[in-house]
Amino acid sequence: MRPIIIGNWKCNPSTLAEAERLFKKIKNGIKNIKNAEIVICPPFPFLSSLKSKLLNLKLGAQDCFGEEGGAFTGEVSPKMLKDLGVEYVILGHSERRKYSGETDETINKKLKKILEFELSPILCIGDKNRESKDDIKEISLQLEAALQGLESADLSRLVVVYEPIWAISTTKGGVAATIDDAKEAVFYIRNILAKLFREDITKKIRIIYGGSVDSENSRGYIKEANFDGLLVGKASLNAKEFIKIIKAAV
Repeated sequence: MRPIIIGNWKCNPSTLAEAERLFKKIKNGIKNIKNAEIVICPPFPFLSSLKSKLLNLKLGAQDCFGEEGGAFTGEVSPKMLKDLGVEYVILGHSERRKYSGETDETINKKLKKILEFELSPILCIGDKNRESKDDIKEISLQLEAALQGLESADLSRLVVVYEPIWAISTTKGGVAATIDDAKEAVFYIRNILAKLFREDITKKIRIIYGGSVDSENSRGYIKEANFDGLLVGKASLNAKEFIKIIKAAV
């Protein structure tokens, strides 16, 4: 299975011209890389323009609405994203949970609608406290709620991101998870999935790491901690660093 490396640009950059320049630099920098799947998730306004520039990159969205369309001011539906060439959609990112009040129930609804349109959900889950063993149980609760009502056959497109809140670069005192932290988490998540669904199916679900990823630690998360890829935030806005992360990981 090829590793998947996802760049989450969040609410950056400020202009379309900057987004196109960054996209071009990344595309040119990875043109000879064949053994990885690279996904860029820019802000909504830039999706249409970047669609025509894909080639060796895939396009993802940072969120979506849980309905196909209708009287929902300010929302973007999975059907619209599909038409723009989007293949992946991030769901449940910690910043969406924190700033937009997104709940596990809302995420579950969005996930089901995304699958209806044959898009691939990137489901983010994570614990808040590095030292608390009780807190890591939150991962189990998030998974169970987000995947409620799904059948094993629905999971072939699913990507699960372990995104410990305490490790995110924008969190005060945030520090990347150690290899031991990461190994424990991926083992824990894989066991939860196996209990919820058929084990032979869940073995095919890609589990990736997110949280203060850089070119120094990216290889370890994949080669030593056995993650299937990476979700890269801040570092994906620096083309040179993001390319180094990808090359180190593969």
